Amino acid sequence: MSRTINDAPLTTREARRRLDVGLHWRSLDADIHLGYRKAKRGGVWLVRWRNGQGYRQSSLGAADDTINVGTLDYRAAVKVAIAQVAEARTEARAAAEGPPLTVRSAVEAYIEVRDARERRRTGREVRSDAARRLEKLVIGRPARGKRAAVAAASLADVPLHKLTEDDLQCWRASLPNDFKPAGVQRVVNDLKAALNSCAERHYSRLPPGLSSTVKRGLRTIVHEADDDDDLVVARENQILSDDQVASLMAATLEVDRAQGWEGDLYRLILAMAASGARFSQVTRLRVMDVQTVSGRLMMPPSRKGRGGKVNLISVPVGRDVLEVLMPIVTGRSKGAPLFERWRYRQQPGTIRWERSSRGPWQTPSEIVRPWGDIRIRAGLPDVIPYALRHSSIVRGIRANLPTRLVAAIHDTSIAMIERHYARYIADGLDTLAAQAIIPLAAGGDSSLSEAA
Repeated sequence: MSRTINDAPLTTREARRRLDVGLHWRSLDADIHLGYRKAKRGGVWLVRWRNGQGYRQSSLGAADDTINVGTLDYRAAVKVAIAQVAEARTEARAAAEGPPLTVRSAVEAYIEVRDARERRRTGREVRSDAARRLEKLVIGRPARGKRAAVAAASLADVPLHKLTEDDLQCWRASLPNDFKPAGVQRVVNDLKAALNSCAERHYSRLPPGLSSTVKRGLRTIVHEADDDDDLVVARENQILSDDQVASLMAATLEVDRAQGWEGDLYRLILAMAASGARFSQVTRLRVMDVQTVSGRLMMPPSRKGRGGKVNLISVPVGRDVLEVLMPIVTGRSKGAPLFERWRYRQQPGTIRWERSSRGPWQTPSEIVRPWGDIRIRAGLPDVIPYALRHSSIVRGIRANLPTRLVAAIHDTSIAMIERHYARYIADGLDTLAAQAIIPLAAGGDSSLSEAA
């Protein structure tokens, strides 16, 4: 049962002035009481709250009986009291349910999940990109071999029930200045995913507002001094013309033949260019996903985002592309990976490598070396593989396809298309709007001069 008390008049200075010296209480709710300890010269605020069979009590600060600066009036005392009780209850709940959850424990659990997913996808012991980024910039890592140790950020050991927006913003501000904005955003997204995942798994142990704290603390803040124009120019440089894409395809075929890829490299890059899909999507295509009669590829969705995605995405491609793919479709099992490549192993006791088996492409790093040769041959030394996706999206926009259709084909959102390709959408809309213009001036250009 809650303690029954007679509420003392504490709301104004005058009411408190008439009280006797000593301790007086006023109920804020059934289990929280605001206290006022009056002395001969002024008084102080306290709070007590039910804790099991008894009460806990804590001091809040001086009352504004004689001095305004640095003191608390009644309203401020109530606000501080409620906040202090909420924090104490959260602390008690966290301590009762085991060791406190920290940013470090949330990140480590997230890394385990990401690493396990990479191992399932590649079929070998590998670490995810998220693991490397988060170890380097959040939780640190010990020295190993020639690799130097990395100290953990101060954020790593902050308990999640005490995490504030300031903690997250200070961490973000401490990231190296030489990081590109895209790199910063990747690690921010990784940390956000780790914290949100932990908040969902342990919702009973953590404050209900943790997800909102993470969202606000890690939101992207754009300042006038930021060199966002550099991002726009970088993306603009990766929008390739049809002739440049054709040049890359010709260079890919040359590199494929010169390096003995037997068509594996050329077919993969050609599919990426024709579909505008990500490497991770194209490499998951199955033989059955090539529909030659309908002239399309049934593309697997990306692993980005959360559930609610369609199973397969219909992506129309040209007959020339389908003809190139026919040799790896004919006579193969429908469930087999569409794109494969040779694996090599080192001969025992020698420095020679020999072909061992064929298997699906696994990671984007497998095309890094051949892509370097491709872009040099094509005369485009700065172009990246993702430029094929950018160019495909812009090609659809310039063809005046609905933005919703462009987004659906490329497995992205309308908001993302509008954010990054707005200028091309505007150009297409101007072209469409111009088609609605009709002559309106009576008598042509000379009508006014003739009337004069």
